[in-house]
Parts: sequence; structure tokens; C-alpha cells
Amino acid sequence: MESNGDFLALHGLQDDGDLKFLLKGSQLQKVKSSSWRKDRFYKLQEDCKTIWQESKKMMRSPESQLFSIEDIQEGQRSNLDLIAGSEAEAQHWVDGLRKIILHADSMSQKQKLQHWIHSCLRKADKNKDNKMSFKELKSFLKEVNIQMDDSYAWKIFQECDKSRTESLEDDEIETFYLMLTQREEIDRLFRVISGSGKTLSVDQLVTFLQQEQKEEEAGHQLALALIQRYEPNEAAKQKKQMTKDGFLMYLLSADGNAFSLAHRKVYQDMNQPLSHYLISSSHNTYLMEDQLTGPSSTEAYIRALSKGCRCVELDCWDGPNMEPVIYHGYTFTSKVLFCDVIKAIKNYAFKASPYPVIISLENHCSVEQQRVMAHHLRTILGDLLLDRPMDNMVTNFPSPEQLKKKILVKGKKLGGLLASLGASEATDVSDEDEAAEMEDEAVKMEVKQKLANDKLKLAKELSDLVVYCKSVHFSGFQDPAFYEMSSFTENRALKLAQESGNNFIRHNIRHLSRIYPAGWRTDSSNYNPVDMWNAGCQIVALNFQTPGMEMDLYQGRFQDNGFSGYVLKPAFLRDPDSNFNPRAVGEGPWCNRQRLRVRVISGQQLPKVNKNQNSIVDPKVTVEIHGVTRDNDRRETAVISNNGFNPMWDVEFKFEVDVPELALVRFVVEDYDSSSKNDFVGQCTIPFFSLKKGYRHIHLLSKNGDQYPSATLFVKINTEDHGRRVQDGLPAGE
Repeated sequence: MESNGDFLALHGLQDDGDLKFLLKGSQLQKVKSSSWRKDRFYKLQEDCKTIWQESKKMMRSPESQLFSIEDIQEGQRSNLDLIAGSEAEAQHWVDGLRKIILHADSMSQKQKLQHWIHSCLRKADKNKDNKMSFKELKSFLKEVNIQMDDSYAWKIFQECDKSRTESLEDDEIETFYLMLTQREEIDRLFRVISGSGKTLSVDQLVTFLQQEQKEEEAGHQLALALIQRYEPNEAAKQKKQMTKDGFLMYLLSADGNAFSLAHRKVYQDMNQPLSHYLISSSHNTYLMEDQLTGPSSTEAYIRALSKGCRCVELDCWDGPNMEPVIYHGYTFTSKVLFCDVIKAIKNYAFKASPYPVIISLENHCSVEQQRVMAHHLRTILGDLLLDRPMDNMVTNFPSPEQLKKKILVKGKKLGGLLASLGASEATDVSDEDEAAEMEDEAVKMEVKQKLANDKLKLAKELSDLVVYCKSVHFSGFQDPAFYEMSSFTENRALKLAQESGNNFIRHNIRHLSRIYPAGWRTDSSNYNPVDMWNAGCQIVALNFQTPGMEMDLYQGRFQDNGFSGYVLKPAFLRDPDSNFNPRAVGEGPWCNRQRLRVRVISGQQLPKVNKNQNSIVDPKVTVEIHGVTRDNDRRETAVISNNGFNPMWDVEFKFEVDVPELALVRFVVEDYDSSSKNDFVGQCTIPFFSLKKGYRHIHLLSKNGDQYPSATLFVKINTEDHGRRVQDGLPAGE
């Protein structure tokens, strides 16, 4: 079994004072509310991966008192609030946990796999004697998702039990681990490219990189760099050779990932006007759950910003003590202070990306509380707030590069870009209220009455903070000022895309358009963002708190360009003379027909989603294309029964893609169920031109968009220019 010594030695942390303190543990005060505070003992476990917490609950299992350090992520989970006895003690916990997270993040895929296997072994070791009986081995196999009949399991057990003690320990467990993690498909591939040799020479690796991986930089320099980076055997490294272990480590690494390593950093031109980019945007950002009764929280803003979101929404209402609050008006969602949200935005705006953040205000406040809002925006955000046009930028938007580390306000504005009315008089403007779109009849009636009887009075102090994002009602495609932008429900936007597709695209070259979910989506469900992106809409706002295919596509699109939250639209969506229409794709510069071949070879360590102890995954893989209507397609593998650990499919799919610049490729793994809906296991969505060719691993994400430590698909990908689509009447890809 792995001990803390293994982890600490691996990362040179054996004598670290912070980690020694955490391994001893200490008393911390657990806080649930202002009235609930209890002292509890917390201690880092020997594996340096989990923390034990004391619990006063009766009948609580030892496992339920453990939580994984992997779950400690800023903005990704609900909070666990703890108070230390002293500042020094708090610093030990903060610094110690940071070191563990930092070093865990830097581990190779193979090290992560070893850690995962060892954590499963620890769970199976019920009596904690660091040995594994046959009964515990069977428990372990279930933990790692392998259905194995008893006779085969007993055979492996006996092969490894060299000491004949009817239990496995130390080297025997290591032998068992090696037998378990053998990859037959990798062995076969290695035999072919090495000519059945024990190692790959530099020349053999170069040939593989050129012919199979289609690496543009393939050559001796790249081959030697990969050997240096991934070869664990020092003797082989000295001889400039790569063993099978090194080859597997390369394939599991970022260099062997199906998502292009070059696209994991900002590589696009960031000097074009803001309206030329798709912008990662959240709807009703303050909500953690549904639109009617769920909680509002600053945590939701932290979570969205940590996921690269660059446009967040604030629904502002008068609050007690002259402090504006944010919540979904006319509903029972809880309230959060406006000033607390602005502080959270300031602290997290530029952690995931340095590019500008847009605060989209839906303002329902009195003039007095609008002045309080303006005061908070100025004093809290300080120099981060853009409160005047940038130098000479009065005829077109500045670029994301020019707006780096700036926060823009979107909202109602008195007059034009350079308007200054002098006096601080409040002035009437038309009110906008998304709640008018909601299906809840009581809400709809209340809002419509308010809108009929009410003009919103706008405080000049707040108006002056709106620079490049002035909210106006849409009144057709006559060319308004570039800084005037409209918001559309998904249905209105879809109608414009269908009936005036080309006009909408041209409008979106010079103006920003914001799209938000239909009012009937009170459950916080999402619409498909691809249709809106295809029409050039930039601020396509989704409910970030709701997992599903739509958020998978969103995360896939914005993984591109270094997770910056800004993706440059294709040239044909930026050209004022463009005739592109996503609903009727004719010939034009957008037609770059590609044939995509995807060979789904195998899966590795697919997680158990059904918590029933005796349940084993029956996985199947679906490969989907999401793009313009004629490119949308999907293919499915067969179901593999009772094997989530190392299922093998080895099946190839072909797709024809006409407009690859708008296409996303989604790989989905489900646990097949003949009697009910399949359980979602994991997925990965990759923009077409971010797909790497050759033998690649696809690293799967959970339902919430977090990467699994070692769940992967092994695939072979190839794309080739294809001058014409197959005859009408034949399915594309057949």
C-alpha cells in the first residue's frame, strides 16, 4: 500500500513543516451559521489525499468521515467554513493544502492512475492491515469497475501470492497492479512501430510522429524532447530510446491528448473589436439552482468566473438599510448583497483569464439605491472599472487585448457614448425585465403590470458607468450606434437566425447581441448555444449551474484559445459582405469540407455512477458532431457488458463536415440500462480544429465539468480534405 512517505518523497516534501503539522492534525471550529459553531478534530491521512474529520453523529461509517483533497476547489463546491485557533495554525492548513494540490496537479497521468489504484486498494483493505485477502481483492475489483468471475479472480490472486500466505502484500500488490493495468492495445501498437523490439529508436519515434500522429513539428528535436519528458527508464533515456512504459506515458500526457496542446494557450488574434469574439457568458449568475425558489450566492459568481465566464448577470433590487440586493425578482429565490457580489467579482474576475469581464445589470432599484450601486462599483473595483471610452475608441469597440484587466458595465444609459448631462438629475428610461418572459403566470402578470405603469428612473451616476454596452430595445437591423446592444430570448434569436440569418450575422459583426434562456425554463435548463454562435451572436448566456449537453458544448467551445473566455469568430462571420447563412449553407469561403474518421479503440477506468455496490458499468460510446444543421450527426458503439475498467470496442466511424470552423465533436460515455434512461458516465467536447490526429487519449469530464483523474477513451483520429459531400440520399459517413 502507498503511504504518505511515497507521496512526500516523490515531491521532496519529507521534511515540510506544514505537512508534518497536518499529519498530526488539529482542532478547528466548524461554522454552519452565526449560531452553529462546533469544535472538531481534522487530520491529514497517511495517503496525503484525504482528510479525516471528527463527527458527533451516531452510526456514522469511518469512510463518511473522510473527504478528498481533490474536492477542495475554489468555487466548485459548497463551502466548508473552518476557523483555526491561531493565525499560525490557519497558515499551516492553508499552505499545507496548497502544496498538496499544487503537487497533485503536476503529477503525470501514470502517477494519477497509480494514486487512483492505491486509493481503491485502501478502500478495499477493510481491516487496515496493509494486506489484501481474496475477499478484499473481490471488493477492490468492484471498486475499480471490473466484473470478474471468482475462478479468474482466484487465479490472479494465486499467481501474485508468492509468499503463500493467502494475502497479498508489498511487492505482490505491485505485481497484481501491473497485471491489472496492462494495456493489450498499447502492446500491439508498440510491437508494430518498434518492429517487435523492446524500445523505440529516435528514428522509429520520428516515423510514428510523422505518419500516424501527423505532428507538424515531427523531427529529431521533438522525438528527443518526448523521450526526455516521458521516458522513466534512465538507461533507455541515456541511449535516446523510448520503452513501452515511456510510450504509454507519452500517450497519456498533454502531448498525447486529443485536444491540441497549442490551443490550450491563447493563440488567436486578440486585437480585433470586441464584437468579433464569442464571449463566455452566464445567465442569472447569482442562482445556484432553479429560477423560482433556489438560493442566490456569491459562490455562484466565483464558480462561473473560475470556469472562464466573462459576462455575468446581476438582477438588482432595493434592499434594507439602503443596500441593494441581488435576486430573481417576484420569486422566492434568496437574496445576496450587491456589494458582496462586486467584491467577489473583483477578487475572481481575472484568475482564469486576463481578458475583460462584462457586468450585465438588470436594474430595478430606486434612484437612491442606484447611486449606492454606482458608489460600490467605483470604490470596490477602483481602476479595474472602465468608466470612460478608451483613447480615440469612439467609432468601434476596443479589442480584448486593449481591455485586459478591465471590467465593463452593461446597462441603460442616458444619451450617447460621450454624453455628459452635467447635473445629477435622474431621467426616465424604458424598463427591461427578463422576468416578463417567465412562464409562471403570477410572476408574468406582476411584471407586465409594473412595465405598463412604470418608467425606470435612471441615476446619472450609474448611467455614466455604462460605456461600450448600452442596453436598448431591438428595433430592426437599421444600423444603430455600435455601442448599443440588445438582448433576445432564445426563441426570438432563433426566429431571427431562421428568417433573417444573413442580416443577423451582419448585425453581429458591428454590434453585440446577448441571448438568454426562454421564460419557461424555470428549472434553469439550457438551450443549445451552437445555433446562436452560428449566427454570430457573442453573449450567449447559459445557466452555468445546470449540467448537461448544452454546458458540455459550452465548455468545449471555450476550452479553445487558452480558456480565455474569448474565441475569435471565423472570418466569414466577421466579413461585412458575407453571404453565409447557417440554415442554407451554399458554396463560399466557409465550405472547407472535411472527412473525419474516429476509431474508438478502448476505455480506461470509467467511473462507477450507479452507487449500488454490486453494479458494474455497461459502457457505450457516442460520437456526435454539433455545427450547422447539415453537419449534425452521431454514431454509437456497441454496449460492453460489465466492464468499466478496460472495455474494448475497436470500431471506426466516418463523418462528413462541411463547415468545420463551426463544428464541435463530442465524445459521450454512458452506462447502458435496458429498462430505464442510460446513466451519464463522462464526456469530452473538442472544437473540430482543436482535434489532434493519430492515436490519442480523450480525458473525460464529469457531469459538472470536472476532469476525472484517470478516466479516458483511447482513439485514433484522422481528418482529410474532402472536395464534395457524398450524394444526397446517402447518410454522411456511410
